[in-house]
Parts: sequence; C-alpha cells; structure tokens
Amino acid sequence: MAVLAAVPASAQTDYPLTADSQRHADVPAGVVTKHAWTSQIYPGTERDYWVYVPAQYRPEEPAAVMVFQDGERFVNEEGRWRVPVVFDNLIHRGEMPVTIGIFVDPGVLPARSGDEQARFNRSYEYDALGPRYARFLIEEVLPDVAKGYNLSPDPNLRAIGGSSSGAAAAFTVAWNRPDAFRRVLSFIGSYTGLRGGDGYPTLVRKTEPRPLRVFLQDGSRDLNIYSGNWWLGNQALASALDYAGYDVRFVQGDRGHDANQGSAILPAALRWLWRDWQAPIAPSTGKHGAERHFATEVLQPGAGWEAVSKGYGSIGGLAVDARGDVYFSDVARGRIHRVDHGSGDVAVFKEGTGGAGALVFGSDGRLYAAQPARKRIVAYAPDGAEANIADSVDAAALAMDAKGRIWLTGGDDTRVWLVDARRAKRVAQSGLELPAAIALSPDQSLLAVAGRRGRWIGSFQVAPDGSLKSGEPFYRLEPGDDSFINAILNGPPGSSIGPMVFGGPDLDTLYAAAGDTVFRRRLRRKGVLPWQPVKPPAPRL
Repeated sequence: MAVLAAVPASAQTDYPLTADSQRHADVPAGVVTKHAWTSQIYPGTERDYWVYVPAQYRPEEPAAVMVFQDGERFVNEEGRWRVPVVFDNLIHRGEMPVTIGIFVDPGVLPARSGDEQARFNRSYEYDALGPRYARFLIEEVLPDVAKGYNLSPDPNLRAIGGSSSGAAAAFTVAWNRPDAFRRVLSFIGSYTGLRGGDGYPTLVRKTEPRPLRVFLQDGSRDLNIYSGNWWLGNQALASALDYAGYDVRFVQGDRGHDANQGSAILPAALRWLWRDWQAPIAPSTGKHGAERHFATEVLQPGAGWEAVSKGYGSIGGLAVDARGDVYFSDVARGRIHRVDHGSGDVAVFKEGTGGAGALVFGSDGRLYAAQPARKRIVAYAPDGAEANIADSVDAAALAMDAKGRIWLTGGDDTRVWLVDARRAKRVAQSGLELPAAIALSPDQSLLAVAGRRGRWIGSFQVAPDGSLKSGEPFYRLEPGDDSFINAILNGPPGSSIGPMVFGGPDLDTLYAAAGDTVFRRRLRRKGVLPWQPVKPPAPRL
C-alpha cells in the first residue's frame, strides 16, 4: 500500500463513564460472591466465577440471567466495566429485569510444578465456533448457580456478553443455542481468523434467521494483525445481521482494542438489549429489499417443523406417491407406513418387509424398496403385493428416473450400481469413497453422490447408457471458500436428519426423518416426482 503524504494522527476520543456506572446512595446494592469450578467438559481446567444477585431478587420469582466472559474484568467495581454497579442502577429504575449476573473466567489447566507453564484455554474456549462452550455454560455453570438461585429457563430472559474473544464466545453461544440465550452484547468482538470467527458474516447471510437480538460495538483503530482486521470483521457481521433482518445495533467509534468506549456505553447498550423484555424475540422473516436472501425466500412465514409421527426404531427411507402422500420405512419392525398428507393420519401400508430401508416410487405406481438384509430390491403394488426386481445387491440408497432405471449403493462398496429398465445390473461408477446417499437432479441429467466419511458431494453427469461421467466434488456439506451453499435451513429438533422427500399435492412440504420421528414443514419451494423430470432454472451466482 502506497503512502502519499504523512498527516498527524488524530487523538482517540475519550469516552468518560456516565452516572450509570457510579454508586448512588439511594440505589440498593446487589451482592457478589466468588466461586471456583473444575470442568468436565474441558477436562482438568480450573476457573473462578462470580455471581451477582440484585437486591430486588426474590426466590419465588425466576430471575433473568446474564453471563459475561472474562468474568473478573466485568465484575470488578474498580475497573472500567463495573457491571454490578450498572446492573444496580438499571434494575432499580426498571430499565432491565431483575437479573442474576454470572461472570465466568476462561479455564486454565494448572502446571504440574513451578518449572512448567500452565495451559491457558481462553482462545480455545472463546474463539472456537462449535457448541462446546455453550454446553459448558448450560450443563455445568448454570446448574451450579441454580442450586442457590431461581434462574429463569426462558431464553428470552437470558443474555450473554463479552469483549474481544469473549464477545465472539457470546455470539457463538447464542448462535448455537438460541433455545438457551437470545440476547448478545458484543464489544470489540474477535470476528476474525483466530479460529474461524471471520466466517460468521457468511453464515449469518446464508442461515435461516435465529431468534436473536445483537448489540455490537467497535472502533476504527481496532486491531489489524495476522488473523484479520477487527474493525472490518465487526462491520461485516453488522452488515450481515442487518441484511438478514436481525434486531441489531452497531455503535462505532474511533478507539483501538480497549474497553474505553464499550464501558462508557454499557448502560445504554443494556437498555437497548433488554428493552421490552416481556415480549419474546422472534426470528426475522426477512428484510424488505434484501436481494437474494435465499434462506427467507425459501421459508413459508410462520411454518415451522411439525412432528407427524414418532416412536419408530429406525426410519430408513421416505418416498412420495402421485397423490402427494408420503411413505416411510420402519426398518427394525419390518413395516412401511403411509402418511395421508391431508389429514396427517399414519397407517401401515405393508408388514413383513424384510427390513426394507430406502424407498422410491416409480412411474408404474409401484413403491420400490431396498432390502439390504436380503440383498435385493423389490417393488410393492398399491395393494402391497411384492415383486422381486434385482438380487445380489447391497442397497442402502436408491435413485430412480423416468425410464425406470435404478441407481444404488450401500454397504462397504465403493461403487454406484445401475439396474437398467431390463433389470440388468452393472457398475455405473467405481472408485468412490464409500458412497452413502444418492439423488438425481430435477431434470435427471446429474447424479449427486455423498460419501459416508467425507464432507463432499460429488456431481456426475448421467450418460445415455446410465453410466456416470465427468465427476467432480461439487458440493461441500459446510460453508467454505470452495463450497456453493445458497441457504442453510434449520433441521427438525432432536437427532441428526435422515432421509427427506417433498410431499403434498403441490410437493411444497418437506418431510424429514430425525431419530424416531417423521417431521414436515411447508416451504416456498417445490420438489419433483421421479417420473416427471423438470429442467431447473440456471443458478444465479
């Protein structure tokens, strides 16, 4: 970067603390107690945490909860943050709910002797993007505090905040667990490449909005180092949250990586964060004018996941018939069930299926099923009559086109097999990494193949003879520089998602199996039937 002229650097603004950060004789003071904790989720680590209880707390009334990372800094009344003092003043005036504050320090793995260095977990805990730190708070710290105090379980009455990496941790906790925390207070947040926080702006733009309210603060002189630029990272996250329609406020200043501005505006930030706390925080349904926000364009407003039927040992496949009714296999019990889409009623379609798993309907109106234990594919007529289609096949996944050709894979095979319309079997593609799931594109010109162990989905062109050509690792099952993901939707609650299919007369309801339950959700996108290929529009990049 060329420098054309040297100019005097302007002084940073000094942000004095306000009266809200000072003690007042007419404001009752809360009580702060110190505690020690040894974690199991972060094995061997030790840390201190502090609990603030306001004077207005009554055991018979559940209190709101707010957690701060780097607890000692925020709880210290002689420092810049002085959170207990600010809480006392705001709670006294009714500007935030009666709130128990929990101030948690990062973990340290103690050294074995004075000649050795301890292991400091701060970045490991705070900058990581996964749900582990949220689990630590939810499964260890909060239950320990709840032994002595009545904490509200309502996520709308739970907030979390911090500074720098502690701010990133606060955002990560709420992002992963909006069922536990829905208010985020972030000062000079480390949304940079320390451990992947620079990926949040893209995730926010692509992911179905979550019920969060987020306050951000940063200064134009914040860090610009090996892992990224804090000022740009905070601007990017604020822009992404605004684009996706979140309730977000971004306060900008000219400070560096310090607590000067953040501590001065802390009272105002808390007022904004806790305003109208009696009303629940709802997820955004999209921001007017936000171009190509696919996550909300796909969703049907107000339509969430609905449990259709549960209590099945293992759901191996889902398929849709010409009416839009959905069939699913209960592998353990050897049954196939039918869901009447209109009524939601579930009935047994076929008993004694031999552990049938993957399902697909053909153009002849029959339901095709893989029977891995019997190593064959069968077809069921509308009356349940079974016919053998192919023997000596280890099929855990099926795809069928309008010509009646079946692609399959399963077991420890590294190949995708083709059973053609004459029921002859041959290899369509070999040398794959344990393919586990397959699906045809809407126009049936491409076959997607997902490996059991990797994060990639290969895309192959279907040759006229049914063999697979020109394969590429085209899709990646996580955001990244070389992935192409337009939208990330929330899955049904509970276990990991299994098979899915579009159902209903308009094919606008996505059915999905998760654990022992079949769920469904209406969308503003439609599926296609296997015997009616449709050319999709060209993608917009």
